[in-house]
Amino acid sequence: MSRWVFVLLMAVLFSGMALIHSAYDARLLFTELDRAQAEGRRLEADAQRLQAERQAQATNLRVEQVARERLQMRAITPAVIQGADDKAASAPRTGKAP
Repeated sequence: MSRWVFVLLMAVLFSGMALIHSAYDARLLFTELDRAQAEGRRLEADAQRLQAERQAQATNLRVEQVARERLQMRAITPAVIQGADDKAASAPRTGKAP
């Protein structure tokens, strides 16, 4: 009889240890899931911020400002067009494509 009691006591101890270990693993997985969800929310907010910045950079005024400042471009005026037409008309034609 004492042998059966010992076997049952060992079975209860092992099942208790298994329960404690599975509860610990569940807590670890829950904290890992929570961290992953927080990271996902942070990445989503970052993606929205980057999308807003991209839209702000692509506005017509921003493109025009960059063209003026960095590329030293200027707006076309009728005088500039007339000057280019005059130069093209007075240039000798050599028969070769420019």
